[in-house]
Amino acid sequence: MLANRLARRLRHLRGWAEAEGVSCFRLYERDIPEFPLIVDWYDGDAVAWIMPRTRDDTPEAERAFRERAIGEIRAGLALGPERLWIKERAGQRAGGSRDDQYERLQARGAVKVVTEHALRFEVNLSDYLDTGLFLDHRTTRSLIRRYAEGKRFLNLFAYTGSFTVHARAGGARASTTVDMSRTYQDWTRRNFALNGQRESPEHRLVTADCLAWLRAGPKAGESYDLIVCDPPTFSNSKRMGGATWAIDRDYPELLRLIEPFLATGGFLYFSTNSRGLKWENAAVPAGLQCRDLGDRTVPQDFRNRKIHRCWRLSKPAADRAGE
Repeated sequence: MLANRLARRLRHLRGWAEAEGVSCFRLYERDIPEFPLIVDWYDGDAVAWIMPRTRDDTPEAERAFRERAIGEIRAGLALGPERLWIKERAGQRAGGSRDDQYERLQARGAVKVVTEHALRFEVNLSDYLDTGLFLDHRTTRSLIRRYAEGKRFLNLFAYTGSFTVHARAGGARASTTVDMSRTYQDWTRRNFALNGQRESPEHRLVTADCLAWLRAGPKAGESYDLIVCDPPTFSNSKRMGGATWAIDRDYPELLRLIEPFLATGGFLYFSTNSRGLKWENAAVPAGLQCRDLGDRTVPQDFRNRKIHRCWRLSKPAADRAGE
């Protein structure tokens, strides 16, 4: 069942992906209840996350299921073992801690370059829980690129900087990219280089805890026309001084911290993968208008239309605030 499903999906999506100008996309996400897997395609390689099943109540049963799943993935996608990357997923994108993403799990260095709308990105298929490019935000990245011309852009919790690459490709005149990980900021620099971009005084990378950076407030004259914030669901990183962070609880404070950085007439795209967040419009800072984008930012290759949630917040001029 799984092999046939994967083969059909790959045949269907290859033509779509070529027309879209993308070389990586989601093939499968728990489509068949018997196979609770996620499989993503990366231009000739596949990355698969195998989820535990309650019916597999012994180590032998777990091992048998794993071997069966791997065999069907390889058969359905016609892949040799060197082209299939298996991961055990318990990280931030499944509701765990963003801290896990910062830990290198292996040192195999299966690095390749993939394309997305004529832009190039480095992905690491082997060494981390995630590959370096969140495929579910492909549509949102395109929105940022579309509206970036002449704008000042701020990317918070930036990971490997893919939003910034799109903003700069769209003509952003300045950008600030903030993430606490030196590893990911170096990765962002490599993504810049792949697209003929470089770090500069106008396009700066800030290695800092985003919350501490925001709490310091904007410098005189510092404001941004376009902001993206895709924060972790939960963190208790030592880099944060031992404090815990939970988006379900702390998103009102995060919005309050971001608001002074947003220019009049500007837009904030705020996204989360948490299904437990109960959004309250009363938590939106005064002076901002909010629109729930629903599933409109979820790409069409994603069967799970609730993979993330996204809101667009705007700061209209005072004389238009009541419109």
